[in-house]
Amino acid sequence: MRVNAQSPSVKNAEKQKTVFLINAHLTYPGLSEGKLNKAFFDKAKEFFISQNFKVLETKIEHGYKVDEEVEKHLQADIIILQTPVNWENTPWIYKKYVDEVFTSTLSSQKFLTNDGRSDTDPARQYGTGGKMQGKKFMISATWNAPKESFNDKNQYLFKGKSADDALFNVAANYLFSGFEVVPGYYCYDVFKSKHIKEDLDNYPAYLKKVFGL
Repeated sequence: MRVNAQSPSVKNAEKQKTVFLINAHLTYPGLSEGKLNKAFFDKAKEFFISQNFKVLETKIEHGYKVDEEVEKHLQADIIILQTPVNWENTPWIYKKYVDEVFTSTLSSQKFLTNDGRSDTDPARQYGTGGKMQGKKFMISATWNAPKESFNDKNQYLFKGKSADDALFNVAANYLFSGFEVVPGYYCYDVFKSKHIKEDLDNYPAYLKKVFGL
């Protein structure tokens, strides 16, 4: 009797998803060597490999080709930006990366059709012209700021904002292109914290939960 069944290897190949990990760390010798961000990057890579994901990687500081980065975004089901928070934002090399990669797709319309607005349909909102629906984006960041700085209106700097709120400008590029942005994972107070190992150890469980794996 002939059995029309696929082999396990074929089934696994069909089920395999892709994650794209971006490391935005910028080295400042003697001040910021990137070991902590690399530890979170490697922890995520190890987790997604264990979940049978194909893993794509870019460390911006080591260089990149714009066309290849565009293709990585198109291939990925999940994109995670691993970044330190320098002066309340990502390192400048990440802004350069975004400007080059996202702008290169405007003429090809690979990421988005337009900004969403239409003369024939005035109800369409700005930022709704993205074509990357079904993909998810997350920020994993290391902060000098303590956790207590956030979600508290009595705090001087962030005035009640969450860490996600504080980095909304980073996630907005992906929202604009149609991605779903999931809540970020943050390691706080990195120069004084006694909980860094715990944050690293808890990271895989957070990834499993937030991405429903």
